[in-house]
Amino acid sequence: MKGYVQVYTGNGKGKTTASLGLAIRAAGAGLGVFVIQFMKQGMYSEIKALEKFDNIFVEQYGAGQFVNGKPSDAERAKCRQGYERLCRIIEAGNHDLVIADEANMACFCGLLSAEDLLHLIDIKPDHIELVITGRGAPASVMDRADLVTEMTVIKHYYQQGVVARVGIEK
Repeated sequence: MKGYVQVYTGNGKGKTTASLGLAIRAAGAGLGVFVIQFMKQGMYSEIKALEKFDNIFVEQYGAGQFVNGKPSDAERAKCRQGYERLCRIIEAGNHDLVIADEANMACFCGLLSAEDLLHLIDIKPDHIELVITGRGAPASVMDRADLVTEMTVIKHYYQQGVVARVGIEK
């Protein structure tokens, strides 16, 4: 089966959720899934759920702090470590679906470059489906992708002061 490059971007809710829904679908079909989450650290509800699957592997590469403005040295180091791990995973070709969660946002924050993300596409074996999520996807990455979905906010209860709820947003 040929693998394609998908990008989920935009300011709307649901980019990670969509990619993890695809991971569950792939796992249900017996495919091997590897998820690397940039800029995230913690036992979120979705991580707990994904642990129930024998063929979904998740690794997080975040310093556990919200990046607002200039990223910390710890966040830079974790991101670089995650990127190098992701390159090795893709090159090894042992998974059918590889998800680079928040890689676009890491690029937007200056932790990765557009060239880093394009390199992932360049080294991807033909059989791997690669999904890159996060706000602010570089135009060059969207141009190279086979599928681009932009999540757009039309209305969000966050604007009325609703905080992230366990099991729904986190």
